[in-house]
Amino acid sequence: MSTVSTVSVAAKRLLLGRPFRSDKLGHTLLPKRIALPVFASDAMSSVAYAPQEIFLVLSVAGMSAYAYTPWIGLAVAIVMAVVVASYRQNVHAYPSGGGDYEVATVNLGPKAGLTVGSALLVDYVLTVAVSISSAAENIGSAIPFVEQHRVLFCVVAIVLLTSVNLRGIRESGTAFAIPTYAFIAGMVVMLVWGFVQVFALGDSIRSETADFGVKAENNHLVGIAFVFLIARAFSSGCAALTGVEAISNGVPAFQKPKSRNAATTLLLLGSIAIVLLMGIIVLAREVGAKYVENPAADLVGAPAGYQQKSLVAQLAHAVFSGFTPGFYFVTIVTALILVLAANTAFNGFPVLGSVLAQDRYLPRQLHTRGDRLAFSNGILFLAFAAIAFVVAFGAQVTALIQLYIVGVFVSFTLSQIGMVRHWTRHLRSESDPQARSRMQRSRVVNSVGLLMTGTVLIIVLITKFLAGAWIAIVAMVAIFVLMQLIHRHYASVQHELDISDEDVVLPSRTHSVVLVSKIHLPTKRALAYARATRPDTLEAITVNVDDRDTRRLVAEWEASELTVPLKVIASPYREVTRPVIDYVRRIRRESPRDVITVFIPEYVVGHWWEQILHNQSALRLKGRLLFEPNVMVTSVPWQLSSSDRRKDRDRDYMAPGDTRRGMVGTGDIPPAAVASTDRDRRPS
Repeated sequence: MSTVSTVSVAAKRLLLGRPFRSDKLGHTLLPKRIALPVFASDAMSSVAYAPQEIFLVLSVAGMSAYAYTPWIGLAVAIVMAVVVASYRQNVHAYPSGGGDYEVATVNLGPKAGLTVGSALLVDYVLTVAVSISSAAENIGSAIPFVEQHRVLFCVVAIVLLTSVNLRGIRESGTAFAIPTYAFIAGMVVMLVWGFVQVFALGDSIRSETADFGVKAENNHLVGIAFVFLIARAFSSGCAALTGVEAISNGVPAFQKPKSRNAATTLLLLGSIAIVLLMGIIVLAREVGAKYVENPAADLVGAPAGYQQKSLVAQLAHAVFSGFTPGFYFVTIVTALILVLAANTAFNGFPVLGSVLAQDRYLPRQLHTRGDRLAFSNGILFLAFAAIAFVVAFGAQVTALIQLYIVGVFVSFTLSQIGMVRHWTRHLRSESDPQARSRMQRSRVVNSVGLLMTGTVLIIVLITKFLAGAWIAIVAMVAIFVLMQLIHRHYASVQHELDISDEDVVLPSRTHSVVLVSKIHLPTKRALAYARATRPDTLEAITVNVDDRDTRRLVAEWEASELTVPLKVIASPYREVTRPVIDYVRRIRRESPRDVITVFIPEYVVGHWWEQILHNQSALRLKGRLLFEPNVMVTSVPWQLSSSDRRKDRDRDYMAPGDTRRGMVGTGDIPPAAVASTDRDRRPS
């Protein structure tokens, strides 16, 4: 156990770094320049796949339907602007980090809050799955090996991203800042240079798919069918709005003034995302880019074996046709930002999970910070769930995105309803004219946001339900029910423990039982310890699993100087646990008010394989005795020589700051330092 423990601790420190003290939490808070890549990478990176999904959906009706892409993009941009303005009200009104969950719970009730919580949890998982899968698709446009091993690439990327986030929120933000700003710069340069060539220089830049035709599944869509297609393209484009809500959940991670910094970051997020979204859509139309679901069948004129590039890769290839490094730079930073976009979920999911755990809707372990002051358990849970979705759907963006954005628009809509009620409630009691005017403006903004997000939610449910959105809805319902059951369990336990009218009856006597296998030092220590507790009755028992061994033990016991009586319990089927349990129950029946204490000698070993060779009967017996009322179980440890190595290592452990205090090698650590070390090593 010693070697394994040492290796595991060393590996943990290598990957995650040294633990942070609890009073260093302020060190992890983010300035705006770091908060932008941490929280806004999802919304900004969605422009890499949201326009692509619009083109993909419209390809069903043929090339003529591409004429609607700018108008669909404009509609998405308007919705995004309204949602950003609405959430700026949210972060000022509810800066505690509960975000949509807190808004809905406070203003609409616990069930509405739980609906938002379950929707966001599912959406955060899908954010990781979609972003990483899209990154694999983009980098696969330049590196065929990645395209051929897309699922493996996604799993490795999620594992690496998890490791970075486990190092702490500030460290992950610093690591992600450069790629995020490189993506913004690369996209801006590509769009500006592309528009200069098209409109200023009059160059005829063309996408590699410009000369291909699109085989329409039905090029005679009219009436309701065509409106449904436009609505579905719009709902796919609304994937660009995902990530906006993450800032409202992450307000506590900002430096002071928290609300103002969060609102500023939201404004930057929305402005950049809208510019990039519209720029990509307009430039794609100008260069004749196309994107279809099955290029081998749907791209007319494409050569055999043609590998379709992502929409962004097609634009970069066309704009930088004479400058190959430009194409690779845009492709690589796009893949990086899509990988890092999952970081929005890695920051939002654990914080939301912590809030839900604090309200007893999720296991309490999700509320605990790890060594690096990040919510480690939430990060690990998110990683496992995202990997499961990626593997299940083969890392296909088109398949995963059908499950996407349902949850986020459920939370958007309920949050806006909650904010309208919030302002209405405050207006009833507010008498200051300036404050009332400000609240009325905020209510108008949130009302418009409600109208927009509610409309989009209805469109998404209608157009995507059968395409896969039902899976996300089922997952939300399952999580909703599970959280209610968890809350009911915690409430039941709390009620049981808080019963105040139940009298605490003092035991009339104490009855101590020492478990004996043979006469040796551990047995003698257990007998001495049991005697030191001064019980009313003290006896030793042994289970007869072998007649010859039992007779030898009885003879040795009678010949020894031990004065404690030894009882032999029969065991016809050579069991140990069941006869001891039956004997303890018999004592309880005879003396129901007695407290029975069972003393079990137990070896303390230094190697993991020794644990397998010892203590198995003791572990099984303890596990069963814990369910017996009025029965106490006491382990009496006996340290074997192999445990000395572990003891010496623990004695030589240096707490953070020991070198500065001049205590290296002295083995003398003051109580304050020990207490500090215990806090630093608090498990996640």
